[in-house]
Amino acid sequence: MGLALIPNCPERAAAIMREVAAWGRGRGLRVWPEQWLTPEELLTDEAGPSNFYVGTLDGEEACAFILQWSDREWWPEAEPFEAGYLHKLCVRRKFAHQGMTAQVVEAVKEECARRGVARLRLDTGAEEAVVRDIYLAAGFEVVKTIAQNGRPVMLLYELNF
Repeated sequence: MGLALIPNCPERAAAIMREVAAWGRGRGLRVWPEQWLTPEELLTDEAGPSNFYVGTLDGEEACAFILQWSDREWWPEAEPFEAGYLHKLCVRRKFAHQGMTAQVVEAVKEECARRGVARLRLDTGAEEAVVRDIYLAAGFEVVKTIAQNGRPVMLLYELNF
């Protein structure tokens, strides 16, 4: 059985995000501060409760993410539903190194297709080489580099399907 997506889970999704971020902090990785990973902080006019997903494998929570239909911060010129915007993808450690990103991408593509959307976008910090490699391996392409003070700070990715 494949990955099943459960929408409308802001509390559970945020809890998984905090769990994964705490693991990363414990290993000295640059991750989101814990105080950013609460429904109160993550809910916006572009990311309502229905945009928070938990992915399950055989009934067990494996991952969490936010799937938006607009992203004015990084894609201000884009029309709503021009793309799906994947944010805060977190995979629980038990499911790491099992191709979870590819499974999430496939499941999200189905969510997009139901809405007539044929493109998925995301962003990462420019210095996050491990994350960059994961998304490139999943088929994304870097379509824009955002610089501040002459230094790359963010990478914008896109996957057309």
